[in-house]
Amino acid sequence: MKRIRAAVIGVGYLGKFHAEKYASLSDVELVGVVDPDAVRAAEVSAAVGAPAFSDYRELAGRVDLVSIVVPTRMHYETAAFFLDKGIHVLLEKPITTTVKEAVDLISIADRKGLVLQVGHLERFNPALEAVRNDIVHPGFIDAIRVAPYKPRGTDVSVVLDLMVHDLDIINTLINSKIASISASGASVFSSEPDIANARIEFVNGATANVTASRISPKSERRMLVFQEDAYISVDFQNRKSAIHRKGEGESAPGVPAVISQEIDVPQKDQILAEIRAFIDSVKTKSTPAVTGTDGMRALEVALLIEEKVRENLRLLGSSK
Repeated sequence: MKRIRAAVIGVGYLGKFHAEKYASLSDVELVGVVDPDAVRAAEVSAAVGAPAFSDYRELAGRVDLVSIVVPTRMHYETAAFFLDKGIHVLLEKPITTTVKEAVDLISIADRKGLVLQVGHLERFNPALEAVRNDIVHPGFIDAIRVAPYKPRGTDVSVVLDLMVHDLDIINTLINSKIASISASGASVFSSEPDIANARIEFVNGATANVTASRISPKSERRMLVFQEDAYISVDFQNRKSAIHRKGEGESAPGVPAVISQEIDVPQKDQILAEIRAFIDSVKTKSTPAVTGTDGMRALEVALLIEEKVRENLRLLGSSK
């Protein structure tokens, strides 16, 4: 069987993992890794046994698909190049910096019959997958995603860096248009907002409260989903899930009984699962697990939140 030809564009922290996963697959030939940092490209090249390139344009005609793991500002230019050349693309989140850019990429992929998958990795988190079918018509979602400060990712706000993960998931759980958004935040260690909180109200009556921070003393990634007669907890970081349901009778006078069930969450390599889903989508010409439209929807909400945060920061600045 002919192996599918793959390459990874950008082999920094996350891109290196992509290269390692492709190199481990028997049905894939990793034909190259690309990075403008020649030393980094050489290091990853040696580790995965694939040639190193400094310019992604050199791969035109040599690959069937690529993972693009470059800074967000380069997403559109890089993805458009490969899509124009008829090459399938797995593009890291957020899909682009503007909605117009996202629309353009989706249009190119559709016109050429190509797979454009967006790298919202938490979709493949086994803690979410274990309870996904138990989440039905959520009324309220509380999400928190916080971490200590690291320079990586600070070319964009914390909304596009971290919060966008939860916005994508919330969009899939609450299938409704947005009625209103309020948000606030602060820039602390970088020139971009480093902490943000948003309240999103949907037309169907559901509400989401979302917090993201990259200036916290510890790391935490979890989501609570509340629905009729139950609430579901998802710990993305520790890969644990639980369902708490209203039981029969009372545990104390006036206090309803609660039946809590810890869910068995299997071990899983998320990045490998994401890449495997991408390859399978290319092979079967099927809709990817996370479509370009999914990525665009998450970006739309993120940009609205970012705008609200910046408005509040301007007000704070003018009141000094």
